[in-house]
Amino acid sequence: MKFLSCLMLLSLLTLAGCGKPQPPETERRPDPQATAMRDAMAKPLEEAKAAQAATEQATKAQDAALDAATGDASPQ
Repeated sequence: MKFLSCLMLLSLLTLAGCGKPQPPETERRPDPQATAMRDAMAKPLEEAKAAQAATEQATKAQDAALDAATGDASPQ
């Protein structure tokens, strides 16, 4: 009886250790929260760059108008 119990326990332990291991995940997709945060941070930066470009363009137009009004066409 004792031999049969040991044999059954040994068989169960052997079967429990026979599972095929899963391969590790090579590449994880970014979490949706991280993508939303990146988009939320990028939007104000893009707006600031657009505002800077518009300001630079307005400055050039103003300089050209001043040059035309004073008759000074030489750059500083």
